[in-house]
Amino acid sequence: MAWDTERTKRLLIEAGVAEFSSFGLAGARVDRIAEKAGVNKERIYQYFGRKEAFFSAVLEHELATTLAAVELSGHGVAAIADYAGRRFDYQREHPTFTRLLFWEGLELEAPVAEASRQKHAQAIVASAREAVPELSESDAQELLITVITLVDGWVALQTADRLFSTPRPRGRDRDARRRDFIVMTVEAATRAALTRTPSARTQLAAGSPRMGDAGSALRSTRANGAGKV
Repeated sequence: MAWDTERTKRLLIEAGVAEFSSFGLAGARVDRIAEKAGVNKERIYQYFGRKEAFFSAVLEHELATTLAAVELSGHGVAAIADYAGRRFDYQREHPTFTRLLFWEGLELEAPVAEASRQKHAQAIVASAREAVPELSESDAQELLITVITLVDGWVALQTADRLFSTPRPRGRDRDARRRDFIVMTVEAATRAALTRTPSARTQLAAGSPRMGDAGSALRSTRANGAGKV
């Protein structure tokens, strides 16, 4: 019977996601990965190379499905806030991806698949400026970094919740409350960024519809239901 190389790679990638997201690059063990995958560990070296190269392959595999999972679309401030909410939904359902990103930041000197990810980041910045043309490029960049920080931080820093929430709601009720505050924070930050330019101040004072109605992203989210990507 012929050896199914693609199936073996898939099993190793799946086991690698679990191991690396839990222990990082330094703490992960190829023995555990191989055992979980039911594959001889020599296959890891054969297909992927050393452990760092395998970590990069695992993260790149996850990036291939994740980068396009949540797009920024629509017009006005609400579009950027809505993007933050939908990204929160996705990361909540895929926490291992966020943990892999945190380990990457802690342990690698350069991003995995840097060129393609930078291209994707530039596309998201362009979408933000299309939604709100009054945003400068640098402000759009900072807003999106803020979105990533707020969303990914919730997944990776769960213990912080124990310090600030007493009594502490649990499960989806807690997630929904956090999501609401992330959406409101991003909408407020976007509006604050708009006040930095004279043209934006004029349009805000005139109540330009392209700026979006205050709280509209949050109301839309509640009407349509959270958790959809």
